[in-house]
Amino acid sequence: MIVVGVMVAGACGAVLRYLVDHVVQRRARAQFPLGILAINVTGSFVLGLLTGSAVHHGVSPTWLTVAGTGLIGAYTTFSTFTFDTVRLAEAGRWRPALVNVAVSIALGLGAAAVGLAVGSAL
Repeated sequence: MIVVGVMVAGACGAVLRYLVDHVVQRRARAQFPLGILAINVTGSFVLGLLTGSAVHHGVSPTWLTVAGTGLIGAYTTFSTFTFDTVRLAEAGRWRPALVNVAVSIALGLGAAAVGLAVGSAL
């Protein structure tokens, strides 16, 4: 049954990723991948929140697997982050490519830490 939960949550996460990326990129009208940055940062926060809740408040391992692996695993995307970074570099836009890497890592780690702290405190 857990596999079905991961599949359904994964489908929802993939659709949510598409929608968030589309809306953010359309509104930003930027060549910089702000949509994927927003997705990965918010996903890192939510995964930190789930983990903090699981560790400190007994959220069930099943719920953590379905929400963390299924929903957030499909929502966040390392492959698109990497593709966007390579695309910027191939276009000779080295500075935005390096900014994408640095900002994505820094904000992702920060968001995960904040999520973990909030999940622990709830």
